[in-house]
Amino acid sequence: MSSGKVLLGVLAGMAVGAALGVLFAPDKGWNTRKRISKKGEDIADDLGDKFEEFLDSISVKMDEVKE
Repeated sequence: MSSGKVLLGVLAGMAVGAALGVLFAPDKGWNTRKRISKKGEDIADDLGDKFEEFLDSISVKMDEVKE
Protein backbone atom coordinates (compact mmCIF):
# COMPACT_ATOMS: atom_id res chain seq x y z
CA MET A 1 0.00 0.00 0.00
CA SER A 2 1.46 3.37 -0.92
CA SER A 3 2.18 6.01 1.69
CA GLY A 4 -0.23 8.41 -0.04
CA LYS A 5 -3.14 6.03 0.44
CA VAL A 6 -2.22 5.40 4.05
CA LEU A 7 -1.96 9.14 4.72
CA LEU A 8 -5.32 9.78 3.05
CA GLY A 9 -6.93 7.00 5.09
CA VAL A 10 -5.52 8.35 8.35
CA LEU A 11 -6.68 11.89 7.59
CA ALA A 12 -10.13 10.69 6.55
CA GLY A 13 -10.41 8.68 9.77
CA MET A 14 -9.40 11.71 11.81
CA ALA A 15 -12.00 13.86 10.04
CA VAL A 16 -14.79 11.36 10.63
CA GLY A 17 -13.77 10.86 14.26
CA ALA A 18 -13.63 14.59 14.92
CA ALA A 19 -17.01 15.17 13.28
CA LEU A 20 -18.67 12.35 15.22
CA GLY A 21 -17.10 13.51 18.46
CA VAL A 22 -18.45 17.02 17.97
CA LEU A 23 -21.88 15.79 16.86
CA PHE A 24 -22.36 13.62 19.93
CA ALA A 25 -21.05 16.23 22.37
CA PRO A 26 -23.80 17.96 24.34
CA ASP A 27 -23.75 21.50 23.00
CA LYS A 28 -26.01 23.97 21.22
CA GLY A 29 -26.60 23.45 17.51
CA TRP A 30 -25.03 26.68 16.29
CA ASN A 31 -21.93 26.07 18.38
CA THR A 32 -21.65 22.49 17.15
CA ARG A 33 -21.93 23.61 13.51
CA LYS A 34 -19.27 26.25 14.13
CA ARG A 35 -16.91 23.68 15.66
CA ILE A 36 -17.48 21.25 12.78
CA SER A 37 -16.75 24.00 10.29
CA LYS A 38 -13.55 24.95 12.13
CA LYS A 39 -12.40 21.32 12.33
CA GLY A 40 -13.11 20.90 8.61
CA GLU A 41 -11.01 23.94 7.78
CA ASP A 42 -8.17 22.68 9.98
CA ILE A 43 -8.24 19.24 8.39
CA ALA A 44 -8.35 20.73 4.90
CA ASP A 45 -5.31 22.89 5.73
CA ASP A 46 -3.45 19.88 7.13
CA LEU A 47 -4.33 17.81 4.08
CA GLY A 48 -3.09 20.57 1.78
CA ASP A 49 0.18 20.80 3.69
CA LYS A 50 0.69 17.03 3.60
CA PHE A 51 -0.07 16.96 -0.12
CA GLU A 52 2.50 19.68 -0.76
CA GLU A 53 5.08 17.73 1.26
CA PHE A 54 4.25 14.62 -0.75
CA LEU A 55 4.69 16.50 -4.04
CA ASP A 56 7.99 17.96 -2.83
CA SER A 57 9.27 14.51 -1.91
CA ILE A 58 8.29 13.22 -5.35
CA SER A 59 10.09 16.14 -6.98
CA VAL A 60 13.24 15.41 -4.98
CA LYS A 61 13.11 11.75 -5.96
CA MET A 62 12.58 12.65 -9.61
CA ASP A 63 15.59 14.98 -9.49
CA GLU A 64 17.69 12.19 -7.98
CA VAL A 65 16.61 9.82 -10.74
CA LYS A 66 17.45 12.40 -13.41
CA GLU A 67 20.97 12.78 -11.99
